[in-house]
Amino acid sequence: MPQPVVVKHALGTYPVYVEAGALARLGELVDEHLPRRRVAMIADASVLELYRSGRLGAAPWNGETITFAAGERSKTRDSWAGLTDALMERGFGRDSGLIALGGGVTGDLAGFVAATYMRGVPHLQVPTTLLAMLDASVGGKTGVDTPQGKNLVGAFHPPAAVVVDPRTLATLADRDYRAGLAEAVKHGLVADRAYFQWMEINAPALVSRSLDTLTRLIRRSVEIKAEVVGGDERESGRRAILNAGHTVAHALEQVSDYELPHGEAVALGLVVECELAEQLGVASAGLRKRVAALLGQLGLPGQLPPGLDRTALVGTMATDKKNRSGQIHFALARQLGEMHREDGWTIPVPAEAIRAAITTLE
Repeated sequence: MPQPVVVKHALGTYPVYVEAGALARLGELVDEHLPRRRVAMIADASVLELYRSGRLGAAPWNGETITFAAGERSKTRDSWAGLTDALMERGFGRDSGLIALGGGVTGDLAGFVAATYMRGVPHLQVPTTLLAMLDASVGGKTGVDTPQGKNLVGAFHPPAAVVVDPRTLATLADRDYRAGLAEAVKHGLVADRAYFQWMEINAPALVSRSLDTLTRLIRRSVEIKAEVVGGDERESGRRAILNAGHTVAHALEQVSDYELPHGEAVALGLVVECELAEQLGVASAGLRKRVAALLGQLGLPGQLPPGLDRTALVGTMATDKKNRSGQIHFALARQLGEMHREDGWTIPVPAEAIRAAITTLE
């Protein structure tokens, strides 16, 4: 059995189990990491149906469950209130524990419930999408969206453990699966040139969902994220590099009314932000082209979807959490595996330069 990746945080550590078949051990891991607690599983209705049918693998959890409607539009304060009300109506107390089973929306939403219910209860993250395995389930960020932007209300609340079973990815539609690969490309871009090159070589195996290749990809991405967040849990410094591609991505999602999947938005955001880095002299010419080429090999889009309001994108970026003193800030790459750093890990970029970079996706 492979050793878990260990993530450090201010109050200790937690393990990330990356194992084919790990879901079959869920009951055992609940007992280990949420001992003597009354535990509820939170999942969206679609994932819970897959889990109970056995399509995600063994389904050993027979405890209480609470569901919500699937999709990014459910990641709201209203959904948070509905889930916390359901826990209170069922009499869950301070000895509660939660399991977040599903994709990034579930992890963020259920994690925020865990962070705030009874002033905080422990939880397990059990991601079932590639995007959530590589990113949302690790690092302790939880939260909900608001009409003003993504993840503007939330809390840092590390899980007790993360349980990643790559076999669950067999249930994902191709579009959803490939969207998750954008986060792996981001990890290579911001922190590990050799990992980026490995993905270039192994792109066909990744697209075909080779289990061994996929397990290696997940583990390396988790290791990269663990190393970054272990040194900067609250995003006061280097953790900002994990936002590469996301300033543009969050704006794309919001302007598309969340019709554009997060991973596809990240792919487009990485291309725009690499173009910005080249325009500003932060990166040498060729970075955008190489990143775009790998994203294309992995089946990710290179153009903006038709009908998207281009003029609204820059205005939407004005609400991004990284912004300072009214200026839009970006975390930009210098080269593969290395991020630009001056006074900090992000730099302000004028609106005119952003608009010019967006035209590369036309």
